This record gives sequence, structure tokens and C-alpha cells, in this order.
Amino acid sequence: MSSPNDKPLPFIYQFVSGAVAGISEILVMYPLDVVKTRVQLQVGGGAGGEAYKGMFDCFSKIIKQEGAGRLYRGITAPILMEAPKRATKFAANDEWGKFYRGVFGMQKMNQSLSILTGATAGATESFVVVPFELVKIRLQDKSSKYTGMLDVVKQTVAKEGLLGMYTGLEATMWRHVSWNAGYFGVIFKVREILPKAESKGHQMTNDLISGSIGGTVGTMVNTPFDVVKSRIQNTPRVPGVVPKYNWTIPSVLTVFREEGFGALYKGFLPKVLRLGPGGGILLVVFTGCMDFFRSLQ
Repeated sequence: MSSPNDKPLPFIYQFVSGAVAGISEILVMYPLDVVKTRVQLQVGGGAGGEAYKGMFDCFSKIIKQEGAGRLYRGITAPILMEAPKRATKFAANDEWGKFYRGVFGMQKMNQSLSILTGATAGATESFVVVPFELVKIRLQDKSSKYTGMLDVVKQTVAKEGLLGMYTGLEATMWRHVSWNAGYFGVIFKVREILPKAESKGHQMTNDLISGSIGGTVGTMVNTPFDVVKSRIQNTPRVPGVVPKYNWTIPSVLTVFREEGFGALYKGFLPKVLRLGPGGGILLVVFTGCMDFFRSLQ
């Protein structure tokens, strides 16, 4: 994140910097996302020796049984998603922030407006990411028979119709709204508490601390929605048959009733481990790109 004293740059520079930062983070941290999804899709304790007992066991079994390359299966979809996702995130946060400040007559953002803006931007972002998320989830599944990204799209549209690509939209909105609300609300408060930055290095440290805390809280809030989103998107739609995992809240209750409260936090550890170093990668690359563009002005 740039220092408040830095010269503002046009949105296109934020867009490019965000896309480069996001893709860099994906290339490094994507295996943790594969592990998270595999654990989330495992109903109950799994079956026999094939069951994943946790994050490290999942890593080990994927590499041993399927090869290390499997840890990057489905990566094309999130890479293609990153640019429009970042563009939507930046634009939505900025525009919704202006809208709410106007509605409530506020000159500056406060914590309540940060939560509201983040939640609304998360809902907006959901419409962009759902098709990419669906492709990613279906490729990451251990039992996946798809040959690649285009095969997922082709089969999904053929069997479920064009709207089949938006399976899980409601659950994705729950996930993004809750994460963004928790993240932006907490990050605003933590920044207020931390000592004022006197240098760019100090500012980066403050951003790393506040971003990590905000991201952790956001992950704690949204993981149950992420678990059911993975299951909803991985369940093919059959005409005349109501899927077991269909709508978010009923699916959350189903998982809780059949597998216990802990099942709603499947994949939490790899999510948090990705969030910390991944957030650092995003921050460092984004700031570096913005400083580079600023030096060209």
C-alpha cells in the first residue's frame, strides 16, 4: 500500500500494480489453496487410507500419489481472474466509499463506513469471480475428470446451461461480503491504534501488521461460507434433483449437523498460512510497482 503522502496515480496504474501483485502471490502460494479446497471437499473424515488427516498429510499424499504438479492444477482460472478481480475490487471500494460518504454526509471514512463499503464492494466483486472460482474448484477436486479449464466450461454449460457457471453465486457473496467487512473494519481500527508512520519502511510495517490482523479476522468470519461454497460449486446440477448443498445457510446447518462445528473450519490453517505471507507478497509487489510508475511521472 502506498503512503498517504505519495502522489496519487490514475486508476490504471493501481489496476496494473494490483494485477501483477495478485498474480505473483498466486504463483507462490497457490498450493495452499489446492490443499484448502481438498480438505473442504472431504465430507466427514473421508474414506480409509485415502482420507486427509490435515494440511501436511494432504500435501504429502498429493505429492506422493499424484505428483507435485497437481498442486498447481486449476491455476489458470485464478490467474485469468486476477486482473478483472483487482480492477473490480479497487474500483468498487473507491466508488462505494464515495457513494456512502455522500449518503451519510461524511467527509472522511470511519470504521462503520469502512465495514459497509468493504461489504458492498465484496458483493460487487462476487459477480466477477464466481465463474473462475467454479472452474478452479472443479479442477482442484481429487476425483476431477476434467482435462482443463475449457473442458470444465464446456461440460458445465452443456449439462447445466450458461447459468451453471454462476453456481454458488449466493455462497460467494456471503464469503466476500463477510471477509471484506471483517478485513476493512479491522484494518481501519488497527491503523488508528498503531503509531503514526514516519517513513515508508514504517508505513509498510504498519500495513503488514494491520493487513495480517484484518485478514485473519476476515478468514475467521468467512471460512464456514467458504467451506459450503466449495461444496456447492463442486456439486453438478441434475435436472429435477435438489442438490444436498444448494443454498448457503441450509448448507452450513447441514455440515454442522452431520459433521460437527469443526467441519465448518476445514481448510482454515492453509487459508491463514496463505494469508500471512501471501499478504506480504501482495503488499511488497504492489508497492514496488506503484513506486516504479510514480518514478516515471
